[in-house]
Amino acid sequence: MPINRNKLFIELFNKFLEINSDVEALIISDQEGLIIAGEKRKDIDIEIVSVLTAIINPVLERIRNEFAFKKFGTASFDTEHHRLVFISIDEKRILSLVLNHMASIEEISPYGFFLAEKVAQILTIEEGDLIQVSVPNFEYQAKNAIRLKNQIYQMKMDVGGEYRFKFVIIGNHEVGKTSIIRRFVEKKFSTDYRATIGLNILSHTFEFFGNEISVTLWDIGAQKYFRRFRKTYYLGAQAAFLVFDLTNQESFDNVSSWYEELKSFVEIQDLPIVLVGNKTDLTEQRVISYEDGVNLANKLSENQKVKLSYIETSALSGDNVIDAFNLISYHYVMKSKELEEERRSNMLYDEIKAILDKKIVFTLSFITESPHWSPGLQIVSDIRPLGDVSAIRDYDDERVFQYSNGLILKEHLYSSIDISNSDGVFCIFDARDKGHINPKWKEIIIDMIKNLKKDGVISIGIRVSETSDWSQLIEELNVDEELDKKEVVNLLFFRIGDDYKLEVFDQLNVMLSAIKDKV
Repeated sequence: MPINRNKLFIELFNKFLEINSDVEALIISDQEGLIIAGEKRKDIDIEIVSVLTAIINPVLERIRNEFAFKKFGTASFDTEHHRLVFISIDEKRILSLVLNHMASIEEISPYGFFLAEKVAQILTIEEGDLIQVSVPNFEYQAKNAIRLKNQIYQMKMDVGGEYRFKFVIIGNHEVGKTSIIRRFVEKKFSTDYRATIGLNILSHTFEFFGNEISVTLWDIGAQKYFRRFRKTYYLGAQAAFLVFDLTNQESFDNVSSWYEELKSFVEIQDLPIVLVGNKTDLTEQRVISYEDGVNLANKLSENQKVKLSYIETSALSGDNVIDAFNLISYHYVMKSKELEEERRSNMLYDEIKAILDKKIVFTLSFITESPHWSPGLQIVSDIRPLGDVSAIRDYDDERVFQYSNGLILKEHLYSSIDISNSDGVFCIFDARDKGHINPKWKEIIIDMIKNLKKDGVISIGIRVSETSDWSQLIEELNVDEELDKKEVVNLLFFRIGDDYKLEVFDQLNVMLSAIKDKV
């Protein structure tokens, strides 16, 4: 099937015009001034575009002579009613942007370099190549990435989660950044080298140990005269590849400079970073050893208190390329889980603190069948702002953890429960692969209702399997008659599946909120 470049140009240009209201027309021309492709807004007079294109070639010739750029250069030129931005795609072709006279070239230029890269890809496209013609809104992308970073958006804690993140790929030119991305996304390698013009962006979704990973890959051009625009491309980055060429000493030596640039634009404290040594296939030309790469990663980690991992790849053969992306995904998923748990812990801490602001002593009891599995107690005791436990008392029938701020946590087994002084009770029963409840569970719940002090809250978690009949289990645990006798007690039932951590977090928050409302 023949490649329809014109269709790709029209789609790309129209999307670009939708985002950039200051751009009135886009023109690709060759060194003779002939138009290869172009698009304009509907309200722009085609004659104006024709006049502008007539002056493009001599202007570019003057620019080439005065500034002596041969490839991947840029310049601007003002007319009475318009501003023109020229970006050299290669030695023979130019991208021209026609702007309104009030447009900011500084704001448009980062988009222009991105557009030039996409144009170059379309011009050199081969059958089977993947070209994504979506145009990002850089300001929105940055804000959206930051929002996602600070938002609890994955639905499960262990597997089945959905993770979306942006990461940048940086390093010297010709180290193979684009080739690594193409090998990963398109599963192919191109032997024809073409430097990235400013920026290339690709999106890709893949599975990682039961989690769905959606990444936006920002391949940032290395030319020095793009540096002032690179800040725009870094904004909102949530992970980074730092790539060097194993056969090129200079690219290795410049890793530290790229790292410093990354630091200047991105908060790296929580940023997963992987150092990538590319071109392992060129064994005879190799000048950087594996130990050199590891030592550099360790050095950067020590200096900045950020953990960098190191991996070696070959974009040509595909060796370790998937592993490199899995590695960055692993770091990101782990960091996301860590941030999520920290955020949720802070939510619980805020609830506990609000209660302690009104009570001198606040007691929570946690009841499970086994002393080795009490997720509610573990989550609360891991809340760092609570500080260290000031005293621990270990009895035959209970364990007591006392904090200096007045919080007391108690751990009980089914066989010995004393909750008379508790403000809240968090109890878990395991009904997995059971058709019916254990009759003793109902007795335990009734005893708790009878013995819990006024305005106490009881949360009952029931672990179930996929085949469990939840409605039937709840019906068998019906204790409405006892609740009617003691209306001041709140009883909450909740279901616990495989992803128990997230569910326990949520229910602890519900219980604490209910207690706070009653204080």
